[in-house]
Amino acid sequence: MDPRLQKIMKLPNRQKVTLLVAVVLLLGAAFFFGLQQPKMKQLAELEKKQADLETKVAESKRIADNLPKFKQEYADLEKELEKALTELPNQKEIPGLLTSITTVGKNAGLDFLLFRPKPEVPQEFYSSVPVDISVSGTFQSVGNFFVAVGNLPRIVNIGNVNFTELKGEKGKSSLKVTCLATTFRFLDKKEIQNDKKGTDKKGK
Repeated sequence: MDPRLQKIMKLPNRQKVTLLVAVVLLLGAAFFFGLQQPKMKQLAELEKKQADLETKVAESKRIADNLPKFKQEYADLEKELEKALTELPNQKEIPGLLTSITTVGKNAGLDFLLFRPKPEVPQEFYSSVPVDISVSGTFQSVGNFFVAVGNLPRIVNIGNVNFTELKGEKGKSSLKVTCLATTFRFLDKKEIQNDKKGTDKKGK
């Protein structure tokens, strides 16, 4: 018999029990830290992955359930974009739009004293097209002109309006009105790229 084992066998029972308990605890700790703990960590990681997958599945199901609604919203947005495109002219249509403004003014009974387009002001994807306007006519004619401009199919904003009363013949009076008419047009891709290049150069 192994001398060490003989030595242990000769120990009092109390010491044998204590030694046995220590051995059992040592084996238990080795089993826990060597085998059980890594398995528990792996199990926790798998449970987290499962929870993430369940969340993704639930989100995918929600999207699938709402797909008809999303398609309808997309179609509505396309219609709104088409409408916006019809309200903002392109470069070729600007002269025609400016002619329309003068036409509705003359049809309203106004005399044009000034009609002077100003330099365009480029924005991110569109450009403002301002025009200085000065007209004369009756108050009713001026009102009809503003209403007619508002009813144009293209967007035209009237601002910086100033009124001056003019004395006419036989006591008849009329108004001189100066204002800034601003319309807008979409920039094409080439113009946007050129504008970005110009901005980059200024930044440098």
